Amino acid sequence: MLLSSASLAVAQALAPASEWASYRDAYRAVVVFEKYGGAKSLLQNHLQLVPREKGALGEGVQLVLTGKTVQTSLALDALGRGVLPLLKAAYDENAVLAPNRRIGPFGLRSRVTIAPQADNIYDTAELRTACEQALAYARYVDAGARSRQCVGVRMVFPRKGVETSVKLRRAEGEQALGVSLAPAFAGDVDADLPSVNYRFGPDQAQLITYSAPLAIVPLFE
Repeated sequence: MLLSSASLAVAQALAPASEWASYRDAYRAVVVFEKYGGAKSLLQNHLQLVPREKGALGEGVQLVLTGKTVQTSLALDALGRGVLPLLKAAYDENAVLAPNRRIGPFGLRSRVTIAPQADNIYDTAELRTACEQALAYARYVDAGARSRQCVGVRMVFPRKGVETSVKLRRAEGEQALGVSLAPAFAGDVDADLPSVNYRFGPDQAQLITYSAPLAIVPLFE
């Protein structure tokens, strides 16, 4: 599977440069999505902190932005994603981004996912449209995605605290979809997140989740 993502350069000029990153690099990647003129009404974009060691994220990890006159922190979800503030001063000062505690070397990724629904009900036709929007953006930033096609979505859930349940509702009734352990995104070292994959079919249907997914990831092949 190819998941919609765009890599950011991680600053490596000085030791331990792999433990911090340039705000300018992150800013440039995020702005690409913001300025993208194609359809994106069903999508959302986050900056993801991607450690190289399994289990490094944990609870309470934040990204701290530090410049000469700017200092703030980015709250991160369980997948290490947050919303990067677009600050001219931080860009001009070439501020740095680093976790609020040592987690070892890390990377940053721009992650485009499908926006969740408040009622946890997803029409498969709308999910297909959202996946097509994500694929169009992936082709915009990466020519290698031009040969890919939308095949489905992956719904990713927290490891604990919520019930992982996704049902497929058709005219003839409902069926529970299987849950497996997988990484949320290609390249993530933590591969033990409860996930449900749904491949698009010809029928009109709905996906019903018992609790809100952490992420709805478009799947391309």
